[in-house]
Amino acid sequence: MNSTRAGKAWIAAHRSATIDPYEAFKLFEVRGFTDQTVRQTVRPAGGGEALRVRLSNRYGRTPLDIGGAHLARRTEGSTIDPTTDVTLLFAGAETVTVPAGEEIISDPVEGTLTAGEELALSLYLPGDTGLTTHSAIPYDVGHAVPGDQLTAESLDESDELITGHFLTGIDVLAPEDTRIAVAFGDSWIEGMATTPGTGGSFPAQLDRRLTSGWIVATGISGNRLLTDEIGAHLLSRVQHDALDIPGASHVIIHAGLNDLGLPGAIAFPEPAKLPTAADLITALTALADRLHAAGLTVIGSTLGPYAGTVYPGYDTEEGQTARAEVNTWFLGDSHPFDAVIDIAAAVADPGQPTRIRDDYNSGDGLHVNDAGAKAIADAVDLSLLAL
Repeated sequence: MNSTRAGKAWIAAHRSATIDPYEAFKLFEVRGFTDQTVRQTVRPAGGGEALRVRLSNRYGRTPLDIGGAHLARRTEGSTIDPTTDVTLLFAGAETVTVPAGEEIISDPVEGTLTAGEELALSLYLPGDTGLTTHSAIPYDVGHAVPGDQLTAESLDESDELITGHFLTGIDVLAPEDTRIAVAFGDSWIEGMATTPGTGGSFPAQLDRRLTSGWIVATGISGNRLLTDEIGAHLLSRVQHDALDIPGASHVIIHAGLNDLGLPGAIAFPEPAKLPTAADLITALTALADRLHAAGLTVIGSTLGPYAGTVYPGYDTEEGQTARAEVNTWFLGDSHPFDAVIDIAAAVADPGQPTRIRDDYNSGDGLHVNDAGAKAIADAVDLSLLAL
């Protein structure tokens, strides 16, 4: 771990996994910006005595010109506390160009950051960014306005952004023995259908139960274990989105539902070929083995219920059979995980266990609401996360 001063190290306090806007199949808005200021809110899960911001042009096809970047404490909406505003520097400069396919880290910003503080990152983008490297479900709704409004207290008459753009992480300078967990997977990790701006996702609500360390999440809604789109598949992104995260000692995984549901949804009304339970078990085993080889504790989870979902083609008999087989494997003795969270049991309708119970259903039959995410978080034995 890269320590910058005695007893301290850079530890991930926030992460967002990203999607390639040029994928053939898109679930979420893709867009670019030209001569606009983009302001986005983030709530780091951990604190420290300094921070640095990570920005990504990983999937951009042209260089990304950043004409200025500011960080401040957010009060509400697009409004900041101007007395806290600081200019981010990159190798000492206020402007920077991020090459296509690259990511950058800002210079450190000194000063105490407390876990849970809401920060607003403002980026001025003077040129045409092209389609952006983006995340599906940001912490909260973002805002975009014309021109350079980096220091504006509020961004009036702004476009609202329901996806996240460029901002992929915040690191904090914390004690070097700080350990964190990475929640890695799909929409049940990212928090699809939970209330924006409240930390309603399952990992965020579990994080609030911890007494030491914290959790960062690299979920992608729509993501699959075996197949690219939406986002690179888990086995290909495990290095970037789990193993390379500084401070990680534990990884919590939920993945496989979209492998069983998306093919049918994409092909609907035509039939689609789905992976078998054996295919998913082989991939989940390979994922656990990769993480174990790096010395990490790996926590699996049963696949959540989704029967009756409103998305045409997603719920099939073949998929439900495979899900049941995978969950039986998770709850048996032959899986490779250090522990398993029974997500399915936490939110299933007792009378129809292939469905989400009504009071936990977000309304689409595939995702849980805030109460359902809390039920999952509350079902986790905290002894599994001795951070």
